[in-house]
Amino acid sequence: MSCYKYWGKIEEIATALEDYGDIDKYGDSKLDSIKLENILKLLDEVEIIAHDNIIDFDSAKHILDDPKMNKALQLIRKFYVYTGSRLETENAKKILESENPEKTLESFTFFDRYEGLIKNESQLVKFDENKKIVFIGSGPLPLTLIMFNKIFKSKCIGIEMDEEIANLSRKVLKKINMEEKIEIIVGDEKTIQNIDYDIIMVAALAEPKERVFANVWELINEKTPVLYRTYTGMRAILYSPVTEKETRGFHKEVMILPTGNINNTSVLIRKIV
Repeated sequence: MSCYKYWGKIEEIATALEDYGDIDKYGDSKLDSIKLENILKLLDEVEIIAHDNIIDFDSAKHILDDPKMNKALQLIRKFYVYTGSRLETENAKKILESENPEKTLESFTFFDRYEGLIKNESQLVKFDENKKIVFIGSGPLPLTLIMFNKIFKSKCIGIEMDEEIANLSRKVLKKINMEEKIEIIVGDEKTIQNIDYDIIMVAALAEPKERVFANVWELINEKTPVLYRTYTGMRAILYSPVTEKETRGFHKEVMILPTGNINNTSVLIRKIV
């Protein structure tokens, strides 16, 4: 099958990553000493595989579900999380130091991808100035919320577990004069019980998925739209897909597959009882 043409390349990338030792979060990894441009070159190699649209879903599963690939996939997925965290954190810090913070924000490596992703998600749910979005797992650079507010004027709340990351995010919002439009709250998914909202969004990297969705299920009604981001096909080389077990109790209404260099599949679900 066509997917096996990448078997050797995946193992080669994983071997290169092994040389860096444990791949921990940004700020606590041997990768921190590697120039960002070199990190991105390695990410490009991974994404060439992830974005190969010739490989269908069934073929992708053959390689992604193969036990022999388990170790390599773990390393590549940890690297993907590390790189995303590093890119967001470094861009956030640059914004704080910039004389033109808007331009610095737009220089973010994945800025254009987020625009495409938001447009996809606007096909799943209607976003406007009367809708309040809660995003679980907003991270250091709340670009999703920034774009939803800029494009649709939606009211936005980000929920972030790490207080240090949340504070960095708030400073970014203040720097770009959006602190009155977007609120960042320290907490986990249970925090939604204390706030008003119209739409729930779950970040692609929000973990652990089973707990997050179970708690969301407990706290919402059947009418509330829940959007989540996941990885499908060969893009699942980047991160473990959300499973049916993790979203049990929800009905999957519709999903939009990624195109071009967008990585996330966007899915709309609602609670069932």
